[in-house]
Amino acid sequence: MSGKPDIVIRGGTVVDGSGGPMFSADVAISDGCISAVGTILESGIDEIDARGRLVMPGFVDVHTHYDAQVTWANQITPSSCNGVTTVLMGNCGVGFAPVRPEDHDMLISVMEGVEDIPEVVMREGLPWTWASFPDYLDMLSARQFDVDVATQVPHAALRVFVMGKRGAEREEATAADRKAMAQLTAEGIRAGAFGFSTSRLLQHQTAEGEPIPSYGAAEAELAEIANAVADVGRGWLQVVGDYGAAIDQEFGLLTRLAKRSGRPLTLTLLQTHAYPEQWQDLLARIAAANADGIQITGQVRGRPTSTLLGFELSENPFLGCPSWQELAPLTIDERVSVLRDPSFRARLIAEPAGNSAQIKRLRDWDWIYPFGDPPEYEPDPSMSIGAEARRRGADPAEIAYDLMLENNGRAILYHPMTNYADGGMDAVHEMLGHPNTLIGLGDGGAHVGIMCDATDMAHTLTYWTRDRERGPKHGIEDMVRRLTSTNAQAIGLKDRGSIAPGMRADINVVDYDALQLNAPEVHYDLPAGGKRILQYCTGFDATLVAGVPTWRNGKATGSLPGRLLRSSH
Repeated sequence: MSGKPDIVIRGGTVVDGSGGPMFSADVAISDGCISAVGTILESGIDEIDARGRLVMPGFVDVHTHYDAQVTWANQITPSSCNGVTTVLMGNCGVGFAPVRPEDHDMLISVMEGVEDIPEVVMREGLPWTWASFPDYLDMLSARQFDVDVATQVPHAALRVFVMGKRGAEREEATAADRKAMAQLTAEGIRAGAFGFSTSRLLQHQTAEGEPIPSYGAAEAELAEIANAVADVGRGWLQVVGDYGAAIDQEFGLLTRLAKRSGRPLTLTLLQTHAYPEQWQDLLARIAAANADGIQITGQVRGRPTSTLLGFELSENPFLGCPSWQELAPLTIDERVSVLRDPSFRARLIAEPAGNSAQIKRLRDWDWIYPFGDPPEYEPDPSMSIGAEARRRGADPAEIAYDLMLENNGRAILYHPMTNYADGGMDAVHEMLGHPNTLIGLGDGGAHVGIMCDATDMAHTLTYWTRDRERGPKHGIEDMVRRLTSTNAQAIGLKDRGSIAPGMRADINVVDYDALQLNAPEVHYDLPAGGKRILQYCTGFDATLVAGVPTWRNGKATGSLPGRLLRSSH
């Protein structure tokens, strides 16, 4: 190393992302890369005191939905403020390119329905300065961020672009349609996308309640697209789908796609209430495929998929009550003023809420819990609203009402909907330890009014290596490996994910003992004043992207070294 390093991170304990034992060392950074790891005698132009701290790679999040946010924002929160330095968006087959002007509304409807991003936010925020997928990448390449962003070609947008209304209505693609989609997929990946994504999940619907364009696409269509990815020679196939009773048919299709294309395929893997043991079957099938040389991984998350309920949020147990409609247009402070009125409380609690599937979910009292600060993601079933109501001999709606009214009406209830069928997270522990899984599914940028699971990576680091009391934990070195180098390598990024000379200086300096997620809060900072849930974390002393500090002690530095990443051979 010659010349003074730009930064020396001094005296920390390095967890290098390889899974190997942690060790004490200094880390020198020059020109955006790690130049030396060891005892650094020379002082840096800048120095970070890491004594008593862990020094680890920045997290690589392979499952986000920042496709809209990156067009209007530079800070990619809540990921960037929670240790993430690289995000992959365009998951689940939804996105905004390629697109024709007449189809803008359709793609907004798809994203609103699937990922719960308000229509008014996208209508005001999206600049629509692109048509083709390469155009979209060129637009992003001119922007600056506090993380690096990577993209995938989304199937729903592709289908609507090629087939128009026929694609939106899920008609079977003709040979000409299939050829055009395959060519456009290859064009997108050659321009820099990291793969192709699709959704086969019936739950994914447009804002109008219709299945999204990719749902039910024929194998011939998917196979031709997969072959196009193979012809380019890079990129993966990302899939979310329904299994259940159709597991043989669906997993067989995915296995054939991965085998014939020779490309890696990654699928969403969760424990569901309807099929609480099927995740084990899927893991066994994934392991068997890999033993046969077919690259398939299951994307898992380190906690339940959960919705958050509250008087300030998009959902709460009284959403279907007639009197709630009086409160819906009000600000939160105006709502609280009314909610504190005992007569209104009695009226709202007594009203029928309706029998829709959504309302039943919002009143599934045995699966709804107080959240707390710091939040508790693995509560004992005895702490549910339903259990508490039985202990008191009370109406669970009364308990929920009073809990949500705490903290000036901003208190939150927690409803785990997957990975919690057993009333705990032993299934998650096993998923996290499986050799064929990737940690993802945080959905950063999506579901902005009902969840904030983009913080799962920071939570995984604390909960699964330090805090869990209801069962076994994992070693910190292995969890850091999974959050960093494993994900980077899975999407073809060879320049990041480890603390080693020559690697990109995407780094977190962490006060491990103090690391803690704070309670989520509502912010009104989206276009058109749209609201979203943000969650910050105490204990990140510094996050560096390309050797530039982007966050220090929970505050943004204002530096924006992040850029669009383009895939390459």
